[in-house]
Amino acid sequence: MRGEIRKTVQLRSKPDRIRGLSRTVQITSMNSTSKSFIALIRPVAILGWPMVLTQLFIMATGFVDTAMAGHYSTTDLAGVSLASSIMWPIFFLLTGITTALQPITSQLRGAHRLGEVGHQLRQGLWICLATSTIMTILLVNSGFLLSLGSIDEQTAFIASEYLKAAAWGVPPVVLYICFRQVSEGLGHTIPPMLIAGGMLPVNAFLNYAFIYGKFGLPEMGGIGCGYATAIHFWLELLLMLIVIRRPFFIATNLYSKFEWPDVSTIGAIARLGTPIALTIFLEMAVFAVIAFLIANIGVTEMAAHSIAGNLNWMTYVIPMAIGSAASIRIGFLVGEQDFLGAQKTAYAVFKFSIVYAIAVSALLIGFRYQLVSLYTTDEAVIGIAVVILLFIALYQLADDTQAVIVSSLRGYKDTKVPMIISMLSYWFLGLPLGHSLASGLFGFPEFGVFGYWIGLSVGLAVVAVFAGLRLRRISGDWQRVSKLSGLSAT
Repeated sequence: MRGEIRKTVQLRSKPDRIRGLSRTVQITSMNSTSKSFIALIRPVAILGWPMVLTQLFIMATGFVDTAMAGHYSTTDLAGVSLASSIMWPIFFLLTGITTALQPITSQLRGAHRLGEVGHQLRQGLWICLATSTIMTILLVNSGFLLSLGSIDEQTAFIASEYLKAAAWGVPPVVLYICFRQVSEGLGHTIPPMLIAGGMLPVNAFLNYAFIYGKFGLPEMGGIGCGYATAIHFWLELLLMLIVIRRPFFIATNLYSKFEWPDVSTIGAIARLGTPIALTIFLEMAVFAVIAFLIANIGVTEMAAHSIAGNLNWMTYVIPMAIGSAASIRIGFLVGEQDFLGAQKTAYAVFKFSIVYAIAVSALLIGFRYQLVSLYTTDEAVIGIAVVILLFIALYQLADDTQAVIVSSLRGYKDTKVPMIISMLSYWFLGLPLGHSLASGLFGFPEFGVFGYWIGLSVGLAVVAVFAGLRLRRISGDWQRVSKLSGLSAT
């Protein structure tokens, strides 16, 4: 209670910077103090369970792509996995900028300024126009990047043609992600879940048709997954266009007028969103670079790495989605000026991530052979993949906690420092260490593919520790929280 009184006094001492906040903070802080863990986690769970299913459906779509390509041939599995390792980091880098619309929307909703969301979204669509153009150009010309390494020629060809096919679906999926971020920021997380769930069987059907040449289509193997993905993206946008005609979207004043690009608003979105995009990109790009390096070791190692990586992402989606839900909830509470409630929510979600990580680690260790066998029957691939799963099980605690911590910081609109932490941890520590261990540099034993996963484990642990310290500092400094929100000045 002493800390609460101190923070209230600080806010009262600077009325020129935070007008009228002191009384509200004092009242909401006292209300939040009495809330139990269950009371704090319940709103996050209500927001989060559809987001968990959304992410699981998305990951299941990736699983279907990988598994169906893998059952066609090991080379097609490697090609599709390599293409995914290139496409998704680029995808998240460019769509991550408009991810800023989620905390912007949730804070405006908490501050009862819903009508201002429409302006933010209209300007976000102009950003989408630029980012989708850039991404399409990069994917169409990805063959140059694949030619730089000594990758198996057939694997590189499949990856390149997959990316060219998927590029047709870039414009619609970039728009879809923008609308989805606002929908979730408004607290409506079920519509994106229904879209993702509905598209899962459609994607499997399209894969079957294009991979095996059914229904009059040519047999394309793994390349067919790219065409299926493009069609999938177009269908997602068409369904989302129905959602944005719902009353909760209309209430944002989205349709009130047409707007040309507003440099000020676009700049504000970009300043908040670019660090988010870079944070996601830096993490995913490490996996992409590692996949590229492992592809040079051999097709078997690449196939094992892709299977283990796919399982890793499937375990990661729950803390990632819960973290996103926490970001929305924290943003809403910040908008309401319930800073203690936001802090306690962040801590409650952190505790949840610890319990989840322990449970998942046990499952991965106990069922690693059964899980890997879902993807392939190749004994050599299975032998390597099950060992990688042991590394994934061991670093679950670091991986899951850093996911919710970094997302919680986004709810506070604190994005620059997490980006720096990620850059240093992944690129200046994890990747160099992993490559040294894999290649036997500097006197290390040569661990091969396993060396890269050791490096990843170390990098993730460092992110978890330093991002956790950052969250503790930010969530307890209400003066800074108010300044980051930008709501008190209007």
